[in-house]
Amino acid sequence: MKLGFAVKVLGEPGLKSHDTRRWQNNPHLSVSLVYLRDIFVYLRRQAITMYRMSSDLAPYLTHPDLPRFHNQIEECAAELSAIGEMARADGLRLSFHPSQYVVLNASDENVAVRSARTIAVLARMLDMMGLGPEAVIVVHVGGIYGDREAARQRFATRYLHLPEPARRRLVLENDDGRFSVADVAWIHRETGIRLVFDHLHFCNHNPQGMDAIEALSTCLDTWPVDVCPKVHFSSPRTAMHVVERADSGGRKHRLRQPRWTQHADFIDPFAFIAFLRAARAACLRDFDVMLEAKAKDLALLRLREDLSRLAPDL
Repeated sequence: MKLGFAVKVLGEPGLKSHDTRRWQNNPHLSVSLVYLRDIFVYLRRQAITMYRMSSDLAPYLTHPDLPRFHNQIEECAAELSAIGEMARADGLRLSFHPSQYVVLNASDENVAVRSARTIAVLARMLDMMGLGPEAVIVVHVGGIYGDREAARQRFATRYLHLPEPARRRLVLENDDGRFSVADVAWIHRETGIRLVFDHLHFCNHNPQGMDAIEALSTCLDTWPVDVCPKVHFSSPRTAMHVVERADSGGRKHRLRQPRWTQHADFIDPFAFIAFLRAARAACLRDFDVMLEAKAKDLALLRLREDLSRLAPDL
């Protein structure tokens, strides 16, 4: 089982996930790939074999008013091939998870078109890296817009109209308040899209009352037998935390109670162990786990230590 984390590295100061300069300073995919290579070196040193790349590797790539950025992928063909070869040599499983602004089922056609374009270029980058079918782009269904069934159907229809490379890479995740595992399973039956089970989202939004192992099995079974599925696991934030707000009297700090949809800094090892043991008891197929924790790679390294101490049988 591979364990992964998302984008930002905390365990080694100075590592950048992508070129964050504004357009006036001419940021470029080539710079992001240098940063990514340095991250891969760190991952190799830590024996981490799963990583979610920033979806902003190629800055302004699809911006309609900045055409000079539109050819970055072609300009970096050799660099993309080299970084992909490095990932394959290290057995590194890579993925993208675009921002909340990528909404394929949007009621606004312009938003949907831009979203489809973003998904297509991310798929092209994965292809240019020469990565296998395990390297995916994870998205949510999107908005309900007053009609859940129509929203699900709109996603299915637009998915089927994506170019083949984008359809091949795209996978769908249940969310924490709109579209449940049952909803994404319906879309899978309509389209064949693979599903990613998100454990915390399932705990927060399961209106059909599905059993957790049944829901996990439903998602795992959407993956081809020769491709290892992936799931998302996170622990809910349980601690009070301080938020800073500005008002007429200056900046004030206030305590806020946790929301169970928020990710904790680290992973609760006892909940994770129980999750893995339940999957094993049900004889489910193997899967990799993307950890979604605010402490990023530090959370992964801590969980790995916890597993070796608390559950060496896993």
